[in-house]
Amino acid sequence: MEYNSQRENLSISEYGRHIQKMVQSVVAEKDKEVRNKQAKAIIDVMGQLNPHLRDVADFKHKLWDHLFIISDFKLDVDSPFPKPTEESLEVKPKKLAYPAQNIKYRHYGRTNQIMIEKAIEFPEGPEKEALIMTIANHLKKSYVTWNRDAVADEKIINDLTELSGGKLKLDPNTVLTDTSEILAANKRKKKSTRSSNSKSRNSNSRRRGGRY
Repeated sequence: MEYNSQRENLSISEYGRHIQKMVQSVVAEKDKEVRNKQAKAIIDVMGQLNPHLRDVADFKHKLWDHLFIISDFKLDVDSPFPKPTEESLEVKPKKLAYPAQNIKYRHYGRTNQIMIEKAIEFPEGPEKEALIMTIANHLKKSYVTWNRDAVADEKIINDLTELSGGKLKLDPNTVLTDTSEILAANKRKKKSTRSSNSKSRNSNSRRRGGRY
């Protein structure tokens, strides 16, 4: 009896051991014309085993790349696509450049900071005053959402002034959205999300059940 622990590792496990043995057999074939025919036959089988790849761009190209990888790049056949090399697979993608902006109060988030920066550029007038009030309420909503605690309006107003470099100010006696309203809105939102997720799961379950 042959155990998996005694067998060689699969190059691409999705295709299974039979495909790997078939590829090895083609590699050992001396007649190139025969190798070409066998390689095309294996490509057809690989496509049938992984029908989900048909939705991937360059479906055939991907299968041929996999064929050469399974052969450990030893397969000598005429491919309709450029043959991959072992070196090309080892090329690492470039690291993403993540934003380096420092956010003093992370619970307010970057979006609120951008809104503050835009509001500073607004011309003076009723629209700017309304925008400042809206931003202050957004700051309070963010604070309550992440800290799950009541917060004095004076704290939010002072933070707004600090985050804007003293360029956006509200009267210290300004009354913002009540904390209880924010918490109630958050609760309704969570309940609505849970309900939508539950309906989606039930719908998917019914569709799966209808296929069998």
